[in-house]
Amino acid sequence: MQTTNNILIDELLHIVESTTVSAKKFKQLSDAQLKFKKSPESWSVLECIEHLNLYGDFYLPEIQKEILNAEKVPSASIVKSGAIGNYFANLMKVKDGKLKKMKSPADKNPATSELSVTTIDRFLKQQELLKQLLLQSRTVNLTKTKTSISLTRLIRLRLGDTLRFLVYHMERHIQQALAVHS
Repeated sequence: MQTTNNILIDELLHIVESTTVSAKKFKQLSDAQLKFKKSPESWSVLECIEHLNLYGDFYLPEIQKEILNAEKVPSASIVKSGAIGNYFANLMKVKDGKLKKMKSPADKNPATSELSVTTIDRFLKQQELLKQLLLQSRTVNLTKTKTSISLTRLIRLRLGDTLRFLVYHMERHIQQALAVHS
């Protein structure tokens, strides 16, 4: 993938705005609706959101730290994906409205968590921070700036790929949460 900072950030902001709107609508559901599961092994709306919170707990501080130390560039600068980062981002991307089933790492599996509507509030706060970070990213070298990933400290992804992964991952699980009540 190759694009400019502005085009990439605009795409990601659009997705974040959409996921935020959906999350706000979830707050209108009853506690029973938020905790409803279609099957014992599926996730409820709250579990989908908490899964995203767990990823946000790792990635948002990591992204924030790297943005503060990043090389500044014009917002029309070219962003290039790395092979591994592009693979992970595309793995998360919803294609034709379909989600490919994946196993979640144990530390990011919310199935045994005690959750409430405050889970959504926490997610919405993370969304606001992510919007700020995306706006700050317009003038950051998204190709040279690298972030750690949650799976291993041995791999660092280009910031542009990390942002794509995180936002596509959110879109994926918000769609999963929406499907709980369809």
